[in-house]
Amino acid sequence: QVQLVESGGGLVQPGGSLRLSCAASGFTFSNYAMRWYRQGPGKERELVAGISSGGGTTYADSVKGRFIISRDNAKKTVYLQMNSLKPEDTAVYYCFAFYLRGYWGQGTQVTVSS
Repeated sequence: QVQLVESGGGLVQPGGSLRLSCAASGFTFSNYAMRWYRQGPGKERELVAGISSGGGTTYADSVKGRFIISRDNAKKTVYLQMNSLKPEDTAVYYCFAFYLRGYWGQGTQVTVSS
């Protein structure tokens, strides 16, 4: 069955870094565009970053220059390297896979606080 399992979240101080991972199984990973979304407290879910099956990337303006999305098709994993973290980056981060249909992961909590 299809699974997307996020990991790497946690508590980090402002200015710190985290790397999120999303391990996929149950579908042909290399065919799928992959995205990271987040939902902060009291906010709507928003797109953070995306990477196409061909490796093209896109970022929300709020994270450009700080976050990097990448993928390893051999490991069926997508990553989100998050640098210079700010308190406003606090959210549950979700992995999303899309080709002919979409699949969501369960989310991982990221808290940026001193």
